[in-house]
Amino acid sequence: MDNQIEQGIKKLFREWAFAEAENIVPLPLAGSSRRYFRVSGGDKQAIATWNEDLKENKAFLDFSRHFDQLGLAVPAIYGLSANGYLYLQEDLGAHSLYKDLPADGETFGPNLIEKYKLVLAELARIQILGDKDLPYESAYPAARFDRTAMRWDLDYFKYFYLKLQEVPFDEAALEQAYNALLDWLMEAPAWYFMLRDCQSRNVIFQGGKPYFIDYQGGRKGPVAYDVASLLWQAKAQMPAEVREQLLDYYMGEVQQYSDIDKARFRKSYYGFVLLRTLQVLGAYGFRGLVQKKPHFIQSIPFALENARWLFAQVDFPVDVSVIEEALSKTYNSFPMPAEQKSTDLTVRITSFSYKRGLPEDPSGNGGGYIFDCRPLLNPGRFEEYKPLTGLNAGVQQFLKEKSGIGDFLEPVFTLVDRAVDTYLEREFTDLQVSFGCTGGQHRSVFSAEQLAARLAQREGVTVELKHRERSFWPENQA
Repeated sequence: MDNQIEQGIKKLFREWAFAEAENIVPLPLAGSSRRYFRVSGGDKQAIATWNEDLKENKAFLDFSRHFDQLGLAVPAIYGLSANGYLYLQEDLGAHSLYKDLPADGETFGPNLIEKYKLVLAELARIQILGDKDLPYESAYPAARFDRTAMRWDLDYFKYFYLKLQEVPFDEAALEQAYNALLDWLMEAPAWYFMLRDCQSRNVIFQGGKPYFIDYQGGRKGPVAYDVASLLWQAKAQMPAEVREQLLDYYMGEVQQYSDIDKARFRKSYYGFVLLRTLQVLGAYGFRGLVQKKPHFIQSIPFALENARWLFAQVDFPVDVSVIEEALSKTYNSFPMPAEQKSTDLTVRITSFSYKRGLPEDPSGNGGGYIFDCRPLLNPGRFEEYKPLTGLNAGVQQFLKEKSGIGDFLEPVFTLVDRAVDTYLEREFTDLQVSFGCTGGQHRSVFSAEQLAARLAQREGVTVELKHRERSFWPENQA
């Protein structure tokens, strides 16, 4: 971790919590350049965000404070650094709606449908109630989802999806289709707050309630776009009948706060579904084909399946056949999996004592990583730490300040992150990572906990953490 960021986090956390930051865990990068850290100390915990785009930070912070004052479901803001690059926000946990999506081949059960209804009810509230007196002057990069902003989405699709794959198409005809589509969409009501990226990864459940966490790109716009983003998320593979059921539910919720015309809403809804689908394909092209992030490449066939359904089932009032034709030329490049199966990777992380031998691999695959923590200064050599474990704050502070464990773990994280990327890309299902020390009580436990917290944020990864020598720990730590 960069020293400037670490010192900034410690200072900001101290100012808010009146306690020292005892644990700073970097969270995996997602689709943006923002860097997130889970920070804890004393009895407080928060998420620290480092982002050098000051305009984007201002949008998120101003929106968050406005929504929080209205009692809407967003994280509270705890503090902002003097340079504006670092802010501290409420830690809502790691249970996103995405983690509740059914595995491939499974169905949308009634419990999941009820969760989506909770999200849609909160979505209607933040879109309509949150719009009142919202400081749109802070919106970034645009205050409205207007024709220019929609055009950016379409160009994203053209340049980062079609042209990257050298798909032949009539550019003049595509431009004509774009203009016709935009003329039609500009007729839709665009009076309320639009989150911009409303999808399951950006909804966190805490205490049975959904919270929105990613809306720094929000602006005034058509509410249909957010609903399309949520109900047509590519990897969710939501059945058409469930989409219709949830769309009807959403419109009922909206009408509690506004007299939106249902017929007019539905008329333009599938146009925004198409726009969002094209934008998503552009994003997958950039993140996957350019930046080589496997998760985004794996999502492309699911987005294409949504596009197939749209062109087959929806009678658009404008001619979009040139878009359909261009897309059809890429279907064979990204076929849907012939056999639906779960591609989740299970990472088993174990702390152990070398005195009792190496951990077994229950998957039967063998391999994995074993990291020897014994070169690090052992807290167990000091009387005050002997009855404690790596779960204890005092032990953790000792390891970070006196053992150099941060320098030890940094290359470990890099190595394991690369392995996880490769395993996800190749659809492997098991990876074992073990940390050993003399007694399996201090250094190895702390290291295993740090890696588990880091990988728990990864999409497509299930973490199983085990402290093998727990039964041998002192009673007060068992």
